[in-house]
Amino acid sequence: MKGKDRDGSSIAMPIVGIGYYWNDFQVGDQFRTLGRTITESDLVAFISATGMVEEMFTNIDYIAADSRIGSRPVPGSMVYCFSEGLLMQSTMQRTGMAFLEADLRIHAPTTVGDTIHVECEIVEARGSASKPDRGLLRTHCKVYNQHGVLVATYNPLRMVKTRPEVATGEAK
Repeated sequence: MKGKDRDGSSIAMPIVGIGYYWNDFQVGDQFRTLGRTITESDLVAFISATGMVEEMFTNIDYIAADSRIGSRPVPGSMVYCFSEGLLMQSTMQRTGMAFLEADLRIHAPTTVGDTIHVECEIVEARGSASKPDRGLLRTHCKVYNQHGVLVATYNPLRMVKTRPEVATGEAK
């Protein structure tokens, strides 16, 4: 299957959805992801896969009697994982190389039925001194629910590929 260039000539079909390279960003750039509603099925799958079968997540009677949240909470680690999934889908396909570190803080509960999105600011973007095909990218990520409540923050440092024409010295 072929695509068309702007002048109408045939070209190989371009791939959409490939992530950003570290050098596509400058410190201070900001973006946000699409939203994702956390469902009951998501919670059951997550706690089953991770073994987080604490009654706070598995026992509706216990939640009704003892929870101060008032509805079915989801683990903070699940909020973080889903946030990373939103970022993975939109920014890192084929360009992310490694997740190196992050500090994570949970600020407010997230419950089944909440819709989260991630807002990111680039706080560090630099090339590797020894490997020109990669660099380091740090973001400050804020996770919000549908009411605009800040539920989590984290600051991942990632190893990310360098845009190929820059890594090889070719012009764009």
